Amino acid sequence: MKKLFIETLGCAMNSRDSEHIIAQLREKDNYETTDDLKDADLILINTCSVREKPVSKLFSELGIFNKKKKVDAKIGVCGCTASHLGDEIIKRAPYVNFVLGARNVSKISEVLHKDKAVEVDINYDESEFAFDDFRTSTYKAFINISMGCDKSCTYCIVPKTRGDEISIPIDLIIREASRAVDGGAKEIFLLGQNVNNYGRRFSGDREKVNFTKLLQELSKIKELQRIRFTSPHPFHMDDEFIEEFAKNPKICKSMHMPLQSGSTKVLKDMKRGYSKEWFLNRVKKLRQECPDVSISTDVIVAFPGESDEDFEDTLDVINQVRFNQIFSFKYSPRPQTQAEHFTNTVDADIASTRLTRLQNIHTDILDEINATSLGKTYRVYFENLIQDYYVSGRSDENIVIKVKGSDELLGEFRDVKITSIGRTILTGEIVA
Repeated sequence: MKKLFIETLGCAMNSRDSEHIIAQLREKDNYETTDDLKDADLILINTCSVREKPVSKLFSELGIFNKKKKVDAKIGVCGCTASHLGDEIIKRAPYVNFVLGARNVSKISEVLHKDKAVEVDINYDESEFAFDDFRTSTYKAFINISMGCDKSCTYCIVPKTRGDEISIPIDLIIREASRAVDGGAKEIFLLGQNVNNYGRRFSGDREKVNFTKLLQELSKIKELQRIRFTSPHPFHMDDEFIEEFAKNPKICKSMHMPLQSGSTKVLKDMKRGYSKEWFLNRVKKLRQECPDVSISTDVIVAFPGESDEDFEDTLDVINQVRFNQIFSFKYSPRPQTQAEHFTNTVDADIASTRLTRLQNIHTDILDEINATSLGKTYRVYFENLIQDYYVSGRSDENIVIKVKGSDELLGEFRDVKITSIGRTILTGEIVA
């Protein structure tokens, strides 16, 4: 068999795209994966373009790959940066053999055999394509339920790299989930840019179905024990969705709610479609229905025009909600976005100061939250072997917990009492 080396940058959707690529190349072109770059016949980098840093990393990595690869090994660039840079990648790095956009994954075998091929059609329809099955984990299955995005957030390049939003038919999703469960997975993770907008558009004539209905149908799979998803959009968090989330025992009680900013003014400039008040209202409803829910979020600091007052609004939301996890970044202008042309930029030093202040406030909140976990018992699904004879997994609330153990725990549920706390991982002992 030929050898494939693949590096994946970015989000869980990119990770699933990489699994699809591996599956197709295994089935159609007799490839197996390798962790040794120098041994590879084909080297792929699956790229992210949400922020500037991963794009810069692309060309640095390509240079390293070209120096270390076998003489006759091919190099391909896939993913979101491939979508928006296209043939510019080959102009800047002529040793690249092909470029494959994020919406063209099913064409991997085709471009592999066409030197200098560039396939980056952002509206190519793969919603009904039956990918061959491959997963990096036996215990958890990532499943795409939609592709693309219909939002017009002024800072975001994703609609320009993944195209218009289209939902994958529910029967294909259920079939894929059932196959994963039959293969040993007890947890599935549903992926989409705005998962709770599922069903807005299908490729052909399909039964009208929304995200809540999809969750209900997936819950009927007998051996499936846990359902997670990311990312729901706050604008689409209606009462029906929140109530299903709370009452359905198979849905994990952790919710990712991308805030981006706590200022209604900045949210309007971002074209997020909701206000500070709406976001807080949805959090209130969520906690009324599901008091033990853990909530994570994304925050962009120093978006163009963000005043001191706007930033204080963001801190106010953070202090009110007390998020269990925050992914926070300074605003990074992206090409082909409206905000790229905004002139009211925030001074870089001010941006850095704001980000540090936000992260320090959240660190204090997180320490207080974690302190309450000491002595509590959580139901943990174990997935990973880690160093020093520990096994780690996640609770229903998405808390990472480790215990002393061996591979016999992998794929198993256990009750774990917390004996030691840390900011990113808790330590415990099995009680049942």
